[in-house]
Amino acid sequence: MQKLFLLSAALLLLNINMQAQEDPYLWLEEVDSEKALAFVTDLNKKTEEKLTKSPYYQNIYDKAFEIYNSTDRIAYPSTNGNYVYNFWKDQDHVRGIWRRTLKEDYTSGNPNWEILLDIDALSEQDGVKWVYKGASGLYPDYNRFLVQLSKGGGDAVVTKEFDVNTKQFIEDEFFIPEAKGGATYVDMNTIIVATDFGENTMTTSGYPNQIKLWKRGTDLKDAQLIHEGNQTDVGSWPSVLRDGDKKYIVIFQAVTFFTRNTKVWHNDKLVTLDIPDDAAPSGVLNNQLLVDLKSDWSVNGTTYKQGAIISLNMTDLLNGKHTVNLIYQPDAFSSVSGISTTKNHLLLNVLNNVISELHIYTLKDNSWSSTKVDAPDYGTLSIVNSNELSDDYYFQFENFLTPETLFTANAHENTFKAFKSLPAYFDASKYKVKQFMAKSQDGTMIPYFVVGAIDMKIDGSNPTLLYAYGGFESSSLPFYSGGFGSSWLNKGGVFVLANIRGGGEYGPKWHQAGLKENRQRVYDDFHAVAKDLIAKKITTPEHLGIMGGSNGGLLVGVAFTQRPDLYNAVVCQVPLLDMKRYNKLLAGASWMGEYGNPDVPEEWAYIKKYSPYHNLKTDTAYPEVFFYTSTRDDRVHPGHARKMAAKMLDMGYPIYYYENTEGGHAGASTNEQRAKSTALSFSYLLLKLK
Repeated sequence: MQKLFLLSAALLLLNINMQAQEDPYLWLEEVDSEKALAFVTDLNKKTEEKLTKSPYYQNIYDKAFEIYNSTDRIAYPSTNGNYVYNFWKDQDHVRGIWRRTLKEDYTSGNPNWEILLDIDALSEQDGVKWVYKGASGLYPDYNRFLVQLSKGGGDAVVTKEFDVNTKQFIEDEFFIPEAKGGATYVDMNTIIVATDFGENTMTTSGYPNQIKLWKRGTDLKDAQLIHEGNQTDVGSWPSVLRDGDKKYIVIFQAVTFFTRNTKVWHNDKLVTLDIPDDAAPSGVLNNQLLVDLKSDWSVNGTTYKQGAIISLNMTDLLNGKHTVNLIYQPDAFSSVSGISTTKNHLLLNVLNNVISELHIYTLKDNSWSSTKVDAPDYGTLSIVNSNELSDDYYFQFENFLTPETLFTANAHENTFKAFKSLPAYFDASKYKVKQFMAKSQDGTMIPYFVVGAIDMKIDGSNPTLLYAYGGFESSSLPFYSGGFGSSWLNKGGVFVLANIRGGGEYGPKWHQAGLKENRQRVYDDFHAVAKDLIAKKITTPEHLGIMGGSNGGLLVGVAFTQRPDLYNAVVCQVPLLDMKRYNKLLAGASWMGEYGNPDVPEEWAYIKKYSPYHNLKTDTAYPEVFFYTSTRDDRVHPGHARKMAAKMLDMGYPIYYYENTEGGHAGASTNEQRAKSTALSFSYLLLKLK
């Protein structure tokens, strides 16, 4: 036995040494090591010295800070019971305040805000840089909430019960130590919890594997285990879906990022719903489970097509029967980007060629009928808030040149009215928006938007910023940004938003076209848009910059390593870059459904072709990249950006690098940090592209 142990230890040491030989920058994955932080501090200092001295920095910073702290911003509502809740940051509340006002006062335009929780004061009291991560309330009175707080902005949270009447945390009751997971009320004395319960209770992706029902007055360790998934799953999460006074305790066991087992705690046992594992349940209304189909589904002799929204009789489904109704079937140019419910109606946010529409659906005589909401056109509509207590809801409209406007609406009457608009942070009358199509390498036409001056010269001289995401079925939609307008458009820049594959702009098929072995299509789409901009003489490689974050950070990392001739500036934010080890870092294993498993030789064969970290070459004219990340990002490991920066520096390539010491995956926790990030990024772009 001892010899076997020594052999195993020797093999482990050999493996570690081999990894170290293959990757001399592994030490930068040690997030808080003294050596790694010294590396970060040195690069931060050099980047700050260069960019803060630029002629653009202070003006951009001051304007961005003013915008982020503006009291004219919209206080977005979250309705619970008779109150509207809101989380707010400004110059007097750097980390923010959680507050509420009566619903009638909010809708009258004269809110009387009652501060419930001051995060700045709490941080000072506890000696912790708390970041508010949300709160889940107790139906129907919402006198108590489970409040989530993060240390520094990461995904891991501490969950504490809070009494909104006394404005105090309830000690020694429902308290969940720091972990990734979730919890919600079942009733006054019961919550359903997914958290780190100890050894072997978290998945390889770092998310909960067990779900328990926890009774008030008992220890968390004694809570009733009702579900345990597999450690190779992405994770398991609980939810309580409400349909009027009826509630369903639901467990989503995410086997991969895109497949799940949906289970209902019914009659003191778990019932697995017989629906496709890639379908996305989104609520229950009038005993109908609402489901978004990601692939064709044949049931009862009928095939419901990919992208369709259907409903199933919940009572029948719990008994193993399928009673299905088709709600909406998109065509080749449309998709559903959002599903919400009110007390009696269903709201569908539909995209037609990346332009939003809003539709109200009503169930009558076992059939769904629809009415379009005559909302503003040629932009992005978003459902901001709705709930099960009334047919009132709030939606928002915006586009590149129109500031966000919040509307109050009623689904039963199909009425709405403008409630509050953001002020214009730049003069939109100077600019125009056009939508173009670029032909990708395989012939697919890729839409993209161009925002530029009305009198923009078509001579290739325009500083142009190309932005995209291209992953996880996340759509890139027109948006209003005072920061982009004042920092970029007002300084002569052109902004481009590309709707490349991997996103959800044209439904599940648009996303699935770029999965795993087909990932190169996503990057080909991005290159195609860049080349089209150059062919149209909007810009030239000398004046073309690119920006992306997270999966978008991977996108721009691939872009500059594959086609350094196309780009002269790269803002690479909280990126994935080392695609050989991404599945071993933090939440990385959860994304293997998107990219593939680099530990499987056949899959690494296609991943390694684009992995930015592995495709750096000597004697190549790379742009001078700006890497931006956060020490406290516990989703995408900061080691990706650190290692890429170190490798490029050792190869003799100059780079910019800035790592915020807090902020999580968002990259910033306060408005000051957001303003600094904006100023650093756009100062860099203007220095490179003007």
